[in-house]
Amino acid sequence: MERSFSKEVQSLRLGDGEIFHGEGILAVTKALLQSGVSYVGGYQGAPISHLLDVLCDAEDIMSELGVHLETCTGEASAAAMLGASIAYPLRGAVTWKSIVGTNVAADALSNLTSSGVTGGAMIIIGEDYGEGASIIQERSHAFAMKSTMWLLDPKPDLPTIVNMVEKGFELSEASRTPVMMELRIRTCHVHGSFVAKDNRSGEYSGNNKIKEPKFDYGKLAHPPSTFAQEKDKVETRLSNARKFIVDNGLNEVIDGRLEDVGLILQGGVFNTAQRAMSMLGLGEAFGDADIPRLVLNVVHPLVPAEIESFCAGKKAVLVVEEGNPEFIEHQINTILRKADINTVIHGKDCLPLAGEYRTEVLLDGFVKFLDAAQPALLEAPDMGNTAARILDARAEGAALIGGGLPPRPPSFCTGCPERPVFSALKVLDAEMGATHISADIGCHAMATLPPFNMGNTILGYGMGLASSASVAPNFDQRVISIMGDGGFWHNGLNTGVASTLFNKDDSILVVMKNGYSSATGWQYLPSSARDRHGDNPDMSVENAIKGLGVKWMRTVSTYDVAKMIKTLRTARTTAEKGLKVIIAEGECMLARQRRERPEAARKLAAGKRVVRTRFGIDDEVCTGDRACIRLSGCPSLTLKPNPDPLRDDPVTHVNNDCVGCGVCGEVAHAAVLCPSFYRARVIANPNWIDRRLHALRRRVIAWLMGEEVAAQEPVGEKAAA
Repeated sequence: MERSFSKEVQSLRLGDGEIFHGEGILAVTKALLQSGVSYVGGYQGAPISHLLDVLCDAEDIMSELGVHLETCTGEASAAAMLGASIAYPLRGAVTWKSIVGTNVAADALSNLTSSGVTGGAMIIIGEDYGEGASIIQERSHAFAMKSTMWLLDPKPDLPTIVNMVEKGFELSEASRTPVMMELRIRTCHVHGSFVAKDNRSGEYSGNNKIKEPKFDYGKLAHPPSTFAQEKDKVETRLSNARKFIVDNGLNEVIDGRLEDVGLILQGGVFNTAQRAMSMLGLGEAFGDADIPRLVLNVVHPLVPAEIESFCAGKKAVLVVEEGNPEFIEHQINTILRKADINTVIHGKDCLPLAGEYRTEVLLDGFVKFLDAAQPALLEAPDMGNTAARILDARAEGAALIGGGLPPRPPSFCTGCPERPVFSALKVLDAEMGATHISADIGCHAMATLPPFNMGNTILGYGMGLASSASVAPNFDQRVISIMGDGGFWHNGLNTGVASTLFNKDDSILVVMKNGYSSATGWQYLPSSARDRHGDNPDMSVENAIKGLGVKWMRTVSTYDVAKMIKTLRTARTTAEKGLKVIIAEGECMLARQRRERPEAARKLAAGKRVVRTRFGIDDEVCTGDRACIRLSGCPSLTLKPNPDPLRDDPVTHVNNDCVGCGVCGEVAHAAVLCPSFYRARVIANPNWIDRRLHALRRRVIAWLMGEEVAAQEPVGEKAAA
């Protein structure tokens, strides 16, 4: 996984009255255990991937409570787990990254919300929205409204997060409706403390199993039940939810001295708004603020009575709502007009139509709002000068470092096994001409950026081959589709491989088989060498593809660039029709390093022999044309001043980040670039054979160079060969 929580999860054992200190995502897990869940599951994916990692690390603790953990192959299978809560009093929670994950789970979620639930059902989603996002910029709000699910957006502090998890289950049960709780990345990783409660087992669990099945046709998402369920959603469930929200004070009203204006804001942006107001002199960073606020920890459904009560008597209110369309702003305007309340509602007229509401954005928006509203008690009505000074100071700071930080586009990790595949594709393009490449979600999407610039479309996780279906028959060369082994198991096996075979399409698929769901932190897959329990799942990508009937399939080591070029050339030119699959096999280098480095450290500590491979470039041979960098792009390949005083151009250099994968040399050899690369073996704790060989090599090299060398053996604990 991306990181281990094996130590931190021990805090999940804290009991009633003890103080929990930790990260937001750990607090969510503790709240789940305090709520008496019977099952949890989900699909990995940043920024909420840590929740599944925590759950896996805490599996022993959960098993003591009889909580079942399911690591699902996709969001759809995770959402379907919540079916346990439809007929039975089982509380359960699942997790994934939204909005893409919610889209995948849409079928199951629509059926779930139609049926309604008996036990509390919660979907904890990573709202991957804004500048730090890794996906398309959409929001979960529209889905919650469309399917009549309640959407929680808690303030980013641990007591609120924990309370909203616990109350979220109660809200779900009180209204018989599943609940979504969105967590922005800052909420996931905020640190703080709260007073813990005892963990508790669910009413039914692995420790107390259900004895008899329950059948109720009215709970099935199937006509004619669905017609009654739709009516029940709006006539009963919605009113029950609104009553629960009010009775339990889930939304918060925070008073301020400027009583004729106010802010209505999503809970998730509370901290940023507080910071912006403190910078304007309208409050304290961690305290009160001058502008009254209605904090919506529940952003759907809105409670008309709360909106009316807050806005009554105010001449203007600013709605702080990230994203577009402005659902909350529209609803508030409707609520106030129906109640004949004439408070002026500002929102997207003061704030950007789309994008993350960072502190600088809210600074500007608050200034525009206050300038328009002119609060009676605002002592310094012109806040523009304050905001301008703050923004100018930041601009001056950026100028001191050369006009701001340089762009840092994401890239493959050093030694990534997927990089050489795109190097091979680039070499082949120079030989045969470029063809259409359908890219996919995953590490391999980095190839769409320099130095490769490969990938004409990205349509979704595991959808690379499916997105080629209409391109391939209309292109004069065979098109190539990319798919990771994570995407393969997610849905590529069905939507891509099975569909292509069924339609007898002539296409090429490259499956990046690195052994893990690597882009989100190397979580295990069905085809990983081991699962989270350390067992071999005994499933393989190759067997699955063969089972569907693929006849042309080759498995090639990703690091063997020459063989990869040859295999790709054959796939593009063979007269054989149909799907041609190339399994590009190479373990994720991060996972490999995390496995090998501790073992090497143990051997070094025990005085045992350890061999490490490194690559370098001969300064005297390097011509400085840097073709190796353009074809590889490895972060360990950089430049340094030319040691030759008669040559001005810098030479290529391999820095200490090198992990010895050998791709740079392989690419240089396959592309017939230059012979400047060399390989060295660094031997720690060398044995007597290593020492003798090293001494012999030194003498031979010295003889070839016409020099003398000392006869004695090298002194020290390391030798290089």
